Amino acid sequence: MSQTLNAAIAVIGIDIGKNSFHVVGLDARGAIVLRQRWSRGQVEARFANMPPCLIGMEACVGAHHLSRKLHGFGHDARLMPAKYVRPYSKGQKNDFRDAEAIAEAVQRPTMKFVATKTADQLDLQALHRVRERLVSQRTGIINQIRAFLLERGIAVRQGQRFLRAELPRILATPPVLSPRMVRVIEDLTGDWRRLDERIEDLTSEIEAVARQEAGCERLMSVPGIGPIISSAMVAAIGSGDAFSKGRDFAAWLGLVPRQMSTGDRTILGKISKRGNRYLRVLFVQAAWVVLIKPKSWERHGLKPWLEAAKKRLHHNVLAIALANKLARIAWSVLARGRDFEASKLRVA
Repeated sequence: MSQTLNAAIAVIGIDIGKNSFHVVGLDARGAIVLRQRWSRGQVEARFANMPPCLIGMEACVGAHHLSRKLHGFGHDARLMPAKYVRPYSKGQKNDFRDAEAIAEAVQRPTMKFVATKTADQLDLQALHRVRERLVSQRTGIINQIRAFLLERGIAVRQGQRFLRAELPRILATPPVLSPRMVRVIEDLTGDWRRLDERIEDLTSEIEAVARQEAGCERLMSVPGIGPIISSAMVAAIGSGDAFSKGRDFAAWLGLVPRQMSTGDRTILGKISKRGNRYLRVLFVQAAWVVLIKPKSWERHGLKPWLEAAKKRLHHNVLAIALANKLARIAWSVLARGRDFEASKLRVA
């Protein structure tokens, strides 16, 4: 590209692909002055020789890596959720139209951006993603074993430990299961055992990372939050700079009612379930851990609030309300860099 063209570009939108990138550049007036398709190998070299400008991308696979590279070249690279870019697309959908919509959306003063993750955050997130997949596979194997046993009229009490304890006795009783079914269940039990070992290894590694991370250590002072939740939160939002207050973080997690208000009427439905589903599930689990231990409520400064809420809310709704509260507390602890203090919660 010529030096004159480079100088004229004020905003760039990039539609990221696996092997090719569609780039649309706008000048200060908003007119299109660049419309090209670059290969992956060309992107870094071309942006390195370009004057600093505003660059927008959708937050997708590879976007965080490219954003860090562009920041290193002096550009103002910003990531946006794809659903917030879609309204700016005009006409039929193609890659250049998508890049143009991204260039338009990144200039909006009210646009909500996604914080660029560091390499360490992505590494930690990868550990959680793999662990989540293995836990899901283990649950599938356990359910399959239970289904096969039920087909033979054998019902086992709910819970992993009860099935694990009963399986040797069931398999050792020849008339109950056919030899073929015994072999099938033994193979599934072996898969279950191997998954347990892998999950345990990943959990130990996540716990080790959490103990070395200052933010995770502070988060673990919050009731119900341990190494898994604290490390998942740090991997997802870093230091929490993307949110201005804890309520925004709780809303991002989807722990707030879905709003369908119109005509001066406020209509609230079930929780919105937006944002990070994995982290939302973990916070709900943390809330249940706190709820089943009422003796700890006083120590954590939650007793007055929980006892008042318990009188007017169903226990499932109470768990979601407490998860929302824990999420807001966790964001405050992370963003302000100090441990959880129950005394201040009592005063509040």
